[in-house]
Amino acid sequence: MEALPTLKQLRHLVALADSGHFGNAAKACFVTQSTLSASLKELETVLGAPLVDRTKRRVAFTPLGEATVERSRRLLREAEELTLTAQATRKPLTGTVRLGVIPTIGPFLLPRILPALREAWPQLKLYLREEQTDPLLAQLQTGRLDAVLLALPYAAGNVEVAPLFADRFSLALRRDHRLARQKQVTPAAIAAETLLLLQDGHCLRDHALSACRIGDKPHADAFEATSLHTLVQMVDNGLGVTLLPQLALDAGILKGTELITRPIAVEAPSRDIALVWRKGTARRQEFQLLAREIQGLAKS
Repeated sequence: MEALPTLKQLRHLVALADSGHFGNAAKACFVTQSTLSASLKELETVLGAPLVDRTKRRVAFTPLGEATVERSRRLLREAEELTLTAQATRKPLTGTVRLGVIPTIGPFLLPRILPALREAWPQLKLYLREEQTDPLLAQLQTGRLDAVLLALPYAAGNVEVAPLFADRFSLALRRDHRLARQKQVTPAAIAAETLLLLQDGHCLRDHALSACRIGDKPHADAFEATSLHTLVQMVDNGLGVTLLPQLALDAGILKGTELITRPIAVEAPSRDIALVWRKGTARRQEFQLLAREIQGLAKS
């Protein structure tokens, strides 16, 4: 029978691709550098072709090596899912789930749900990664993440979606602002103000403008922020007004400021929070259960 690559060899190859350095890859795999190097040599022997060009300055992969890395990622992911699916059959939500979450959800939702989730499912090991939507979805498709908490609408690609809840936007402004006297504020009135927003790349910016029926304003670009907490501080210092999701308001983001909120005079000014995972994953039922758990905890 013809020799086949082992999962250990594939894991070593992927680690080298991720780190770009033999020493760092060995540390990531908890082996010595010589062991990792020998493992990769054995893999090349099995495949009958070089995968890595070894030089003193850098690690470079051959075309076959690059293709093998991507195929190895898929094989390792499928092998991991095989084990986790078997675990979930015995008892759901046990083992590891690598969960991505965007910055405008994570700090406000996770503190509410994680303690109860740990109590209900003590054998569930959640590893969290916070980043913007596009990088998280890329990591989801390559198998580095198992599921992602994000906001819709968004072109998420080949994923399955479990909607969780709607997250309403409100206008945040200083209590001495002229619009503070209104019971609700129209999009036209908001557009006439200096509207402070998150910088491009944060999907909340587009969601807020779209949901509240407000066109983007070029003159506000100089006041873009990288986080909702920074936006709040800028508004508190009289630089303008902003749009905040209910998740952040419920988490107390306005505490210690002179800010108040006013509803926006449009129907359903909100974004939709959802859990997504790769289509075709063997862990589909487990992620559906996780979505129901998050949904219930978020409403409690």
